[in-house]
Amino acid sequence: MSRPKYRRVLIKLSGEALLGDLDHGINPAALAKIADELVKAYKVGVELAVVIGGGNIWRGGSDDASGINRVTADNMGMLATIVNSLALQDALEARKIPTRVQTAIEISKLAEPYIPRRAIRHLEKGRIVIFGGGIGSPYFTTDTTAALRSIEIGAGILLKATKVDGVYTDDPHKNKKAVRYESLTFEEAISKRLKIMDTSAFTLCVDNGIPVLVFDLNVAGNIAKAVRGEKVGTLIRH
Repeated sequence: MSRPKYRRVLIKLSGEALLGDLDHGINPAALAKIADELVKAYKVGVELAVVIGGGNIWRGGSDDASGINRVTADNMGMLATIVNSLALQDALEARKIPTRVQTAIEISKLAEPYIPRRAIRHLEKGRIVIFGGGIGSPYFTTDTTAALRSIEIGAGILLKATKVDGVYTDDPHKNKKAVRYESLTFEEAISKRLKIMDTSAFTLCVDNGIPVLVFDLNVAGNIAKAVRGEKVGTLIRH
């Protein structure tokens, strides 16, 4: 298949994907690799939006040892996602791909404010839109941001890029007998209590019929395969 299966998709990337072999920060080689993979998918002809986490810079409220209260820590985490969004934008534009960064936290000298209609118009014009700043409020993860933005822009699917090649019966890094699912219904995922994304994000996808594809980001070409509808990872849907 050389054409995209979906007209418009949103891909969720973790901030840790930018680490490479670093303990923290942005590894130029990892950033370049992700940009190259996004370019491959973009050239298939899909309208592409991106949400990227900030865990390579700051883990937000999950870092209880920081001594910083949860609201402040989450706000710092949202700022970290903006840093990553700008880095990804620069890498994509170095590859001659038109982009826009929109943020839920207004920071007008660096990016546009998030406006759904404007984001959709950018996508229709062939620009990759990168959403930074979470949803602009503490206590919500970038998984929830990805689910919400998918709904708001009318994405056909949410692509969740991870370190593993799908959803398993157990953690495949800890249990060698864990079995990978090729596909699941939302109901099966809920009944089996599979940890695909946080509860708020998953509920949004279930209630709004947004399918979720979990796949391995580290395999070259996987994003392009996903947008073409080829078999990759685990698909969760109604």
